[in-house]
Amino acid sequence: MSTAFVVLALSLLLGLQPVTTDLYLPALPSITQDLGASVAQAQLTLSGLLLAFGLSQLVWGPISDRFGRRPVLLLGLAIYVVAAVGSTLAGSMEALLLWRIAQGAAMGASVMCARALVRDLYSPEVGARAISKGLTGLGVIACLSIPLGGVLAEFFGWRSALSALALFGAATLALIALRFEETLQRPDPDALRPATLVRTWITILRNPTFLAFALLAAATYGGLFTLLAASSFVFIRLMELSRIEYGVLMFAIVLAYVGGTLLCRRLLVRFGVQRTVAIGGVFSLAGGSLLGLGGLAGLEGVWPILLPALIYMVGHGIHQPCGQAGAVGPFPKAAGAASAMSGFLMMVVAFAMGQWLGASMDGTPLPMTHGMWFWGVATAAVAWGLVGRVPRQA
Repeated sequence: MSTAFVVLALSLLLGLQPVTTDLYLPALPSITQDLGASVAQAQLTLSGLLLAFGLSQLVWGPISDRFGRRPVLLLGLAIYVVAAVGSTLAGSMEALLLWRIAQGAAMGASVMCARALVRDLYSPEVGARAISKGLTGLGVIACLSIPLGGVLAEFFGWRSALSALALFGAATLALIALRFEETLQRPDPDALRPATLVRTWITILRNPTFLAFALLAAATYGGLFTLLAASSFVFIRLMELSRIEYGVLMFAIVLAYVGGTLLCRRLLVRFGVQRTVAIGGVFSLAGGSLLGLGGLAGLEGVWPILLPALIYMVGHGIHQPCGQAGAVGPFPKAAGAASAMSGFLMMVVAFAMGQWLGASMDGTPLPMTHGMWFWGVATAAVAWGLVGRVPRQA
């Protein structure tokens, strides 16, 4: 496969996650109203999906180490398309939740394999640059997702926004089926044996390099998830923006993330992984702290939230490529399992934040701004502390 195709495949496989989470955000208030659900139930369609996404990776990872990335991708994407159609046709919040959980479980195969195939093909530092290109593509997809979701929800109803997920999944499945070649050169015949699995998980969790980079990816994602889960209620319900205005606002936020991924590649070439991560920590801490302090000071309106969020997202664009590539770097023979564990930790954070937000949303932006403040501080602490002490990877 050409490098260009690998980047395209990475962009689509990784992009399945923001499409699934972001495109329906402008429709979330309408879904809540039309299906007679509470805000907490609506939040569960996001946090439940992400918990299933995280748990499923623990299954998909060892399976892909045993049988290869291609069959896992084909099966996962096929299940995703079926679940997306089911979500579109759901007649109750309970049915929608079940289909969204199925989508999350299937999405785990796509994103886990994307991270693992980077380790199959590249060394850790080269892999960080490669995955940053894929995450730039993810950012472009995310930029389009929220405005598109706003337009679809505004003019055609929330079901049209969910149906777009089925179309994206089907297109990705077709591309993988027609063009993707297996990247795992030596499948591990023992990967699914219980004793081997236990040893593999223990080895991964004891590895300080894995812990540092996996916690970095999880902490920065915690801030992003807080923004995604609460932003539609804050901007549409509290600040009374239209769905299209909300889509434009989120477009700007994701554009800052794309800028972060582009900056990441330049920093990696000049400074290496650890100093790049340290620089990213400045953005994470500054953006999160400005959000939290602005909330405490009673600053109201779109701009006091938008500007610090843009700063935070630049840091997120730096930390995600380094975190995802760094977490699988020490495990060339168990990249699927390492990718799965890293993804699982990210989704545990997301699920916990979703539950907290569902219980804490009080008609003010404070739960969102304080949540992002917490994760900005946590990300900087990991970037300057744990990642700064790991040995250089070969």
